[in-house]
Amino acid sequence: MANSEHSSSDDTSVDSREEESRNRSKLEFSEDEEILIIRMYNLIGERWKLIAGRIPGRTAEEIEKYWNSRYSTSE
Repeated sequence: MANSEHSSSDDTSVDSREEESRNRSKLEFSEDEEILIIRMYNLIGERWKLIAGRIPGRTAEEIEKYWNSRYSTSE
């Protein structure tokens, strides 16, 4: 039974690593996506939902997070 308990904790750590990997890849945008985001931002500003509507498979939250991590200016 000790093995099943140990196995359960291993599964949790594997799930955590997989989720971290997915979150990291969500912020990796292709060059085409990046260009489109920049163009759309210059046209319509921070209307992330509209921008996301032009990029299949991306959510407004992902795009906003990407933008803020990449282009946000600290004052």
